[in-house]
Amino acid sequence: MDGTVLVADDDRTIRTVLTQALTRAGCKVHATSSIVTLMRWVDEGKGDLVISDVIMPDGNGLEQLPKIAEARPGLPVIVISAQNTIMTAIQAAEADAYDYLPKPFDLPDLMKRAARALEVKRRAPATRAPGANATEQGGDLPLVGRTPVMQGLYRLVARVMNTQLPVLITGESGTGKSLIARAVHDFSDRRSLPFIVVSASDLEGMDGPSTVLSRAKGGSILFDEVSDLSEEAQGRIVRMLDTLGDNAPRIMATSQSDLMGRMEDGQFREDLFYRLGGVTVDVPSLRERVDDIPLLADHFLARAERDGAPLRRFGDAALDLVRAYSWPGNVRQLENAVRRLVFTASEDEITRAEVEMVLGNQPAIEPLRSGGEGDKLSASVNKHLRRYFDLHGGVLPPPGLYNRILKEVEGPLIEIALDATGGNQAKCADLLGINRNTLRKKITDLDIRVTRRRKLM
Repeated sequence: MDGTVLVADDDRTIRTVLTQALTRAGCKVHATSSIVTLMRWVDEGKGDLVISDVIMPDGNGLEQLPKIAEARPGLPVIVISAQNTIMTAIQAAEADAYDYLPKPFDLPDLMKRAARALEVKRRAPATRAPGANATEQGGDLPLVGRTPVMQGLYRLVARVMNTQLPVLITGESGTGKSLIARAVHDFSDRRSLPFIVVSASDLEGMDGPSTVLSRAKGGSILFDEVSDLSEEAQGRIVRMLDTLGDNAPRIMATSQSDLMGRMEDGQFREDLFYRLGGVTVDVPSLRERVDDIPLLADHFLARAERDGAPLRRFGDAALDLVRAYSWPGNVRQLENAVRRLVFTASEDEITRAEVEMVLGNQPAIEPLRSGGEGDKLSASVNKHLRRYFDLHGGVLPPPGLYNRILKEVEGPLIEIALDATGGNQAKCADLLGINRNTLRKKITDLDIRVTRRRKLM
């Protein structure tokens, strides 16, 4: 790797780590904690690449991107930020950042992206349509998450929002599929045009489809839960899409069912499936992003307070229970539970007992995943591995993938086996088919806490 990199971050540790890594890779590095200093270096013509934080003591890194593009057209900027919401990813895309990485970032991954940025000639800055920017378009979207799977979702939304491709948004009920569709519209160049949600009744009659197109006026059309539409309604959509001409609206659809499986079973039209599936956005369940649950819970507490509810906070034990619950209704169920706790809690701090009371009458089992029942383990693993690769945006994951994946699988397997055998390591080793000493070593290496365990029935 060759070139001069300008690093701007108010965290001394991050500046040191990046300086050392980039220097070892063969780069010259100028590091600062000041936006003013960074912009002076840019104006002086220094640097072949900028790596900048967003929130700095004397300014905002995202707000400087248009100025950097104006002063130094073609200078790539990689944005790194602890502000891990869809807003940051979309603002970075709108400001024409070369790349965006959430904190905490994976250093090898950042180094690969930096190398690619130095090697690829930066295209000229795109001219965006006039109008409101992302921060003006509803900054309180409940699309919050620090987990890699959510960050990958944010980056995908940012990449596709101004394309002409249709978007199919999949995921379980309550994950926020409609919010994603709305975000794609609200942050796109079509934001000033209508956003139309279409139901089966809207397609009835000879004039139904043409009326929908007339209402859309070149904006966006969303077919909500398209898998629930009858074959007749599906046919109307196909014929409507085939008549699209100039000034065609953006087409989006949501589905909690496995459309490919339904298509193979003859329950969904093949021609419609391929017309809707330009880009597929898979919204993860809460079980797939457990580390985001406390962040979301605090977000909903703050929202309730802004709406006039009492100020509340979760006690540690209460938050542990919220995090451990399976949330079959996903984000929607979590929001409803938090709002109920806000009004039923007796003190400012919500207790574990109060959480147990609210969750007592709610299901704590895995939800029925449409099209997912009976899936083989290998199919589920394949899905998650493909998503992991997709999250890296065309860049290979960091080296050592094999051992990382094995560790991810071994830990839960051993913990569940220990639970099933009541913590008896001899029985556990026999169940797993490994030597007892090997089991002990893996317990140590994987940092598995060995406590008195309840035997699973």
